[in-house]
Amino acid sequence: MAQKIHKGDTVVITKGRDRGKQGEVQRVYPKDGRLFVEGANMVKRSRKAQPGISQAGIITMEAPLSISNVKLVCPLCGAAARMGFTFLNDGKKVRLCKKCNQPIE
Repeated sequence: MAQKIHKGDTVVITKGRDRGKQGEVQRVYPKDGRLFVEGANMVKRSRKAQPGISQAGIITMEAPLSISNVKLVCPLCGAAARMGFTFLNDGKKVRLCKKCNQPIE
């Protein structure tokens, strides 16, 4: 399946304990169908002190979310919408907002 969400996009979370939060996508793993959103799905992990690690103890970090649990926020209309694909006149394939029907990028 084609990748509709890219690094740097603004998304809104639609399911889970962080439902309704918006954030920027930091990393995307298309093969796994997972992504990391800045400031969302925070978990606490215990880390042992080691010579190369500056911070030890209990740290808070982001955990991956499923791509199906987020929607892209359209930069043109500002709404969380489904995305599709279309071809421009020059043959370039671009993402298409299903609400405002405008190409993105």
